[in-house]
Amino acid sequence: MVVLKGAAELETMREAGRIVALTLRAVSERATAGVTLLELDELARGMLAEHGAKSSFLDYLPSFAPVPYPAVLCLSVNDQIVHGIPGRRPLRDGDLLSIDFGAHIGGYHGDSAITIGIGTIDDDARRLADTCAEALAAGIAAARPGGRLGDISAAVEAVCRAAGYGMPTGYGGHGIGTAMHEDPHVPNVGRAGRGLTLRPGLALAIEPMVIESGSDRHRLLSDGWTVSTVDGSRAAHTEHSVAITEDGPVILTSV
Repeated sequence: MVVLKGAAELETMREAGRIVALTLRAVSERATAGVTLLELDELARGMLAEHGAKSSFLDYLPSFAPVPYPAVLCLSVNDQIVHGIPGRRPLRDGDLLSIDFGAHIGGYHGDSAITIGIGTIDDDARRLADTCAEALAAGIAAARPGGRLGDISAAVEAVCRAAGYGMPTGYGGHGIGTAMHEDPHVPNVGRAGRGLTLRPGLALAIEPMVIESGSDRHRLLSDGWTVSTVDGSRAAHTEHSVAITEDGPVILTSV
């Protein structure tokens, strides 16, 4: 069921989103060569406590997962697309790191992701991350009242395919509000003019994912959470929580 939010609900989501944005900024600044993924997760836990918020990810148990998610960040490195579990692996110069974080406060969630380079990254890695960010911007721009859900999907897909990148089959964004994942599913591929009509009060997490090799294939690792490319090529992931208003899309996960 799709639930439209009122002004007060969106304002609470905006506060959750601000905490998410501040945490992503702090984690990205700390993410340097030699720092472990677990250290980044500890930093994010501290940010949650500082702001009186709770994790959207910790102990989350969807139907596909064998165990609850054990961390507050999803940290996906190089060929990992999404849902990478933080461990003792230290970051290395040249790594491509996707950072996904969700928080809730006052009963409402915010969810956002960025992809950054560690130290000096090669031109291909920079292009991959930049294209994923451009696809997110295109999807947000298409999230206008009176449009269709397919407008968002088509805008994201057009940017990614034009760059020659793959997009993991079946993955995309989602509605967001009192639950981290609400209806509707927001595909990253689709046709403009199709699907749900976009109405003011609709809150969506738009999240492109791209695969460098151009393949759409992916695999689930033995931890039951981490999604990786099949061919070992690198991936990038970006996301914002966005509210559709009478005046157009408003990003909720910004400082």
